[in-house]
Amino acid sequence: MKRFILILMVFCGCCIMAGAQDEQKSALQKQAEAAKEKGSVATSRYTYIRAYEDYLKKGQNKQALECAAKATALYYTENLYQEAFDFLRNVDQNIQSLSLAPSEKATLHYVTSKERMKMYMRMRRPESTRDHLKAMENYAAASSDESVKNDILYEKAIYHYTFGQIAQGNAVFKEMAAKLTASKEYDKVEAAYKQMIANGRRSNSAAMVDQSYSSYLAWKDSTNAMKVADERAAFKKQIADNEASIAEKDSSLTTRQAIIIGLCVLAAALAAALVVGAIVLLRFIMLTRKQKKLIALSNENNALKAKFISNISAQLEPTLKQLDTKNPAVKALLDFSGHIQTLSELENMTDDQQEKEEVQVQPFCEKLMDGIRPLVKSEVTLKVNAPKMAVDMNQEYVGHILSHLLKNAAEYTPEGGTITLDYKKRGAHTHQFLVTDTGCGIGEEMRNEVFKPFREIRDLTTGDGLGLPICKQMALKMGGDLDLDPQYVRGTRFVLELHA
Repeated sequence: MKRFILILMVFCGCCIMAGAQDEQKSALQKQAEAAKEKGSVATSRYTYIRAYEDYLKKGQNKQALECAAKATALYYTENLYQEAFDFLRNVDQNIQSLSLAPSEKATLHYVTSKERMKMYMRMRRPESTRDHLKAMENYAAASSDESVKNDILYEKAIYHYTFGQIAQGNAVFKEMAAKLTASKEYDKVEAAYKQMIANGRRSNSAAMVDQSYSSYLAWKDSTNAMKVADERAAFKKQIADNEASIAEKDSSLTTRQAIIIGLCVLAAALAAALVVGAIVLLRFIMLTRKQKKLIALSNENNALKAKFISNISAQLEPTLKQLDTKNPAVKALLDFSGHIQTLSELENMTDDQQEKEEVQVQPFCEKLMDGIRPLVKSEVTLKVNAPKMAVDMNQEYVGHILSHLLKNAAEYTPEGGTITLDYKKRGAHTHQFLVTDTGCGIGEEMRNEVFKPFREIRDLTTGDGLGLPICKQMALKMGGDLDLDPQYVRGTRFVLELHA
């Protein structure tokens, strides 16, 4: 009974290994094989080509060339020789472009040359067949794959027999049969014997057929004995391995029982810990729900607060406009009121895509720079580096942001300094506007604060500090961002990044 179980285990193991080998094939290769079995040559060929391209992308070159060879065979099966040659030429170009060692490329080129040789052999063109056989010999010599070196002997024997070169075929055949039999590649030797028998029949040589068939039967008997011996040895080894495994498991059974008891004790302890953990988790969930409610209430209060401040600002604006707007305090209050309303509108705005329009970059940038010329100090150089091209963007928001940054640059750039407005294309869908000045710069401790509104109580006549936060919000609403360039230390550089 025990021996029967071992045999069953070995059989199941063999089945699993066969299944695993089948699973190594891609879904496309399996589809191509299924179509071929149904007789759908065109569908099978197309699917093999797709499988070849898929394997090639994944770097599975051996599987790719296997599918390419099968697709080629399906071309010349229907006498589509030109299409087959064109396809192989494309395959060779792809092999040449791969980053592989010369020996690996030689192995792959061997496959394509072999398919060309088969086609010329099928077309009964001995000279062309011989040329490709020589190319195969060169590739086999350069290859580090032993199976290729064995295969070239097989192909040479088939070539000689196909074109009636019996003596040459016999010489190569003996060398090939001995080598392949030693390496247990019985199928190829058998195919060569059958080819030799077929050639004898075609040439009406009864002696050749008789000699070939007798040699084939003798070889078949010897290889069958070798196969049986090999399979018996492998089978015995696997049974011995399984018996050793069972003996080892029997010897460790007591230890495992002790481990199982220990695991049961541990499981009980873990169960108790899980009960305690569940109680703690429930309390945490309840606390989290309470915190979520508080956060939601806080967010709602902030939204209401922003709306309330915006409404008050909107109501104050007409009254303020009736006052003397030349008064610095009145002007500061009006500016602050407008900024409050803008910031509130931006914060309450949905994140929907902002409307875009096509804008010519160079005249757009030149116009913005002209707007600050009256504001700059003497001998300040203004530069615009923008190409002559069109870009889709929200002109209102981008214009507001760049205008504000340029005005700030004009205020802080000393005499003899430089203000630059650059446009950079950073990718297929990414572009940037950069505003650079040679002013005093922004201290490192303030870099993270300049985009935060209401960060300090200040005199409104010197500015309300909302300009940059508003610019930041506009950039975010466009799906981009506004930030300082930390690498620039000779002044200040703001980077507005947008995505097309």
